[in-house]
Amino acid sequence: MNRAFVTLPVGMFEVNCYLVPSPSGKVLYVIDPGGDPEDIAAAAKEFSFDEAVILLTHAHVDHIASVGKCAELLKVKRLYLHPDDLEMYKSPSNALPPYYPAAANLLEPAQFPPEDPAMQILHTPGHTPGGVCYHFPAYNALFSGDTLFRASVGRTDLPGGSTKTLLASLKEILSKYPDDTEVFPGHGYSTTIGYEKKNNPFIDWPADTVID
Repeated sequence: MNRAFVTLPVGMFEVNCYLVPSPSGKVLYVIDPGGDPEDIAAAAKEFSFDEAVILLTHAHVDHIASVGKCAELLKVKRLYLHPDDLEMYKSPSNALPPYYPAAANLLEPAQFPPEDPAMQILHTPGHTPGGVCYHFPAYNALFSGDTLFRASVGRTDLPGGSTKTLLASLKEILSKYPDDTEVFPGHGYSTTIGYEKKNNPFIDWPADTVID
């Protein structure tokens, strides 16, 4: 596994929050700060950087719950989220009580997509309308949020979910990146594109069914 970045399972649902330094070392990307903001800030101190930037793979509350506090602790001024998830991001009903109340003190997203040579962004709707994957070529790493898990995919029974759309996103991911690309999902263990091509049962899943 690539050790250039840190993985922190955070919050009640153990969302994988990733701290990824830019190749230049000037920026620290905080991907999906879904909880435990003090732990995220403490881990960030292990890096030397000029600016921390938040990247969201999608807007479900378990992935955004500590955006406000992390922005405060790390002095974040830029946050990126696909605009198709903006309504969900700001909605007070985006909550899972009692585990996750609606996220507080949310940072206003910057214009999407970011113009950043360190990363490439692939829109992968299906789990949510605005789901994205962040690809960092320097690390041969794809951060897939809840679109692609190890031998699984994200659920589609929540508002805005679509199995047909998700499966199309899955096929695009698997066709776009080399087999040795490491995949770091929003929950659970990492995987590779090659492993998923051989072992992911959802490649041939019926598009008219719901994944829950």
